[in-house]
Amino acid sequence: MHSLDDTVPPVRHRTVRLRLSNWPGYAAAAWGVLFAVPSFVWATGNAFGAQSTVAPSLVKLARDGVPWFVAVLLVTGFLKLFGALIGLGLTRPRGSRIGRLMVFCGGGAATLLTWHGGLFVIHGVLVKAGVVSVEPDLAGLTGWYLYLWGPWFIIGGLTFAWATALHVRQSDDRCKLRLHGAVGALGALVLSLASTVTGIG
Repeated sequence: MHSLDDTVPPVRHRTVRLRLSNWPGYAAAAWGVLFAVPSFVWATGNAFGAQSTVAPSLVKLARDGVPWFVAVLLVTGFLKLFGALIGLGLTRPRGSRIGRLMVFCGGGAATLLTWHGGLFVIHGVLVKAGVVSVEPDLAGLTGWYLYLWGPWFIIGGLTFAWATALHVRQSDDRCKLRLHGAVGALGALVLSLASTVTGIG
């Protein structure tokens, strides 16, 4: 006959495993917060960290405080913070509607970020290989986009993908959640392709 104490270690182990499995969601949230900081800093006109890592034309817009560009920086900053909230949301079980929204946004963020970062890396490799040429004033930025921004976006995308997959695995409504995640990923891919083709964004 087993005592009540015999059941404590397994329950405790399951709780510890559940908490450890949530770390990708917390990592995605941290990624969003860290990435939001430069947007808000640059929106103030302070170009710290941007002079050598971002296109000169964008640095000038930030320093001059051009209203529409400041608005863009603020919007993107808040979107990154929203991404951080999505990451946190993926660490906890949610009701059907909220859970589906989390997975939809998580799948979209994973695809959008990975695609965006992949384009940076591919373009950087092609420039380094001499297959693609860039303007002289942008040549120095190639390394930053290849070794910093590209991998940074990809890491964010993979982190959101992992957090989303774990959230789905821990849910009792996996089929519907997978569908919402796939729709979010497809929507993000279509948006990314349209942005690439039209040169907007």
